[in-house]
Amino acid sequence: MFIVRIFYGIVYFVVLVIEILKSSFDVAFRVVDGKIDPVVIEIDTELERPISQVILANSITLTPGTLSVDLDSENKILKVAIITPREKEAIIPFEPYIKGMLE
Repeated sequence: MFIVRIFYGIVYFVVLVIEILKSSFDVAFRVVDGKIDPVVIEIDTELERPISQVILANSITLTPGTLSVDLDSENKILKVAIITPREKEAIIPFEPYIKGMLE
C-alpha cells in the first residue's frame, strides 16, 4: 500500500507541473487575445480528508488562471475563481491522484 501511495504522489507531482505549464501558456494567450470571462464556480470534491481538500485547493491556486476562494470541508465544496468557464475535469485534473496518495 505504501508503494502505491508513493506512485500516486509522483504522478500527482508530474501532472501538477504539466498543468502549471499548460495553464501558463493558456493564460498568456488569453491575456493577449483579450478572451477573458472571469467567473466563480463551486466544485464538489470527492475527497474526504481535510488535508486532501487543502492540497487540492493549493494545487488549484498554483495553477495560473485559477484561484481557490473558499473551502467548505464539511460539505466538500470548493469555490474557485477561474479566468474562463471550464469543466470540472479541466480545473482539477489531479484530484484522483491526491485521493490515491492520501485517502
